Amino acid sequence: MARKNTARKEKDYDDIPGTIVFDAERSRQGFGINMFCMSLMKDENREAFKANEAEYLKRFNLTPEQEAAILKRDYNRMLELGGNIYFTAKLGATDGHSFRHLAAVMTGSTQEDYAAMMLAGGRSAEGNRSKTGRKTKSMLIASAKAKAGKQKSSKTKSSKSKPKSRSKARSNRG
Repeated sequence: MARKNTARKEKDYDDIPGTIVFDAERSRQGFGINMFCMSLMKDENREAFKANEAEYLKRFNLTPEQEAAILKRDYNRMLELGGNIYFTAKLGATDGHSFRHLAAVMTGSTQEDYAAMMLAGGRSAEGNRSKTGRKTKSMLIASAKAKAGKQKSSKTKSSKSKPKSRSKARSNRG
């Protein structure tokens, strides 16, 4: 029995390119995907799934979109539809793939290129802060906090850079 597709409310963090945040709403949306993936922890379930994938998926409350994403092994789409990366990795393992392989596929790169990017510190934040280029409320708040922190830091540095002489310090005490 397939369930009705329910749309998520858009969040500020949905605007971050290449990032799918697994929040409470997405968790509820992806319950069926995640329970399917968790079922693959048992040998008998992996064997049943491999024997007839489409039939095995009928055991779970999945939308047609979720079923299609699983059958196509479209991991990014599974995450968009509520899958948790750690659960969906069990499907990859069932297919004999490492997490590094899955991450490379999901980022559109080779395993070697993906590993090199991660060893170099990951993907640059430049150009990856917003899909639309708009400043979200949370981005504006973070920017204001960063500015306030820099201003406070520079004031602290300037007051520390001018040490008072001992005699002046004593005379200021009263």
